[in-house]
Amino acid sequence: MRPPRARSLRTLSVALLSALGLAAAGIAAAAPAGASASGYAALGDSYSSGVGAGNYISSSGSCERSTNAYPYLWQSSNAPSSFDFAACSGATTADVLSSQLSGLNSSTGLVSITIGGNDAGFSSTMETCVLEGTSACLSAVSTAENFANTQLAPKLDAVYAAIHADAPNAHVVVLDYPHLYQVPGSCWFGISDTSRNAINGAADDLDGVIAKRAANAGFSFVDVRSAFTGHEICSNDSWLHSTTFPIDESYHPTAAGQSGGYLPGFTSAA
Repeated sequence: MRPPRARSLRTLSVALLSALGLAAAGIAAAAPAGASASGYAALGDSYSSGVGAGNYISSSGSCERSTNAYPYLWQSSNAPSSFDFAACSGATTADVLSSQLSGLNSSTGLVSITIGGNDAGFSSTMETCVLEGTSACLSAVSTAENFANTQLAPKLDAVYAAIHADAPNAHVVVLDYPHLYQVPGSCWFGISDTSRNAINGAADDLDGVIAKRAANAGFSFVDVRSAFTGHEICSNDSWLHSTTFPIDESYHPTAAGQSGGYLPGFTSAA
């Protein structure tokens, strides 16, 4: 018969080994959940859906999702376990919250998004600048900048929080918007350089707000402005449409803008 101390030591050893075994089993059980989070969801507005890049997916309808858009190009090269292409032309932060998050879950490992431009009135501002002259353009740009600097942040915060809640295992990459114009440039007609500079300045304000809110959410941020430098409207190698027909492709990246301006930055961050 073993002495009492020997029995107690043996009992303690068995208990410790059992505890370690349970902990190891817990780690092993948790690992597949993270490993399986390999789906990709592409959210946001027309800059992510690929308006302006052509080759639209017929089933996407007015969302105009393109096979030349950076999300589609990335998934073609990387073969994620699933691909939820939810980005849609004209989308605002409210649209993302109401109609783009249903495909997110614990298996979503990567999310990309461009959002905020439509909240700030991108389309209406550009329409004013093109049709109503410099004074009206500067006024519209000022209104858009004021919105971006005073009202956009909580809207972005709500979107980013919802993404994190619905896709808790995802790495989220937030991308911004390029300068539209090279100033001075090779454009002899159209809006004034004063208006072009103001529009670029509004993009800087918008991108600054997006960068701060993305950082606050703990998300990765990709600034595409440097990638588009030398490829703006009025450059000799533009990756952005000027005024076009159909009108909805105006002021959006071409296929080259998606593959050369957006895809490399996203790929590096993903």
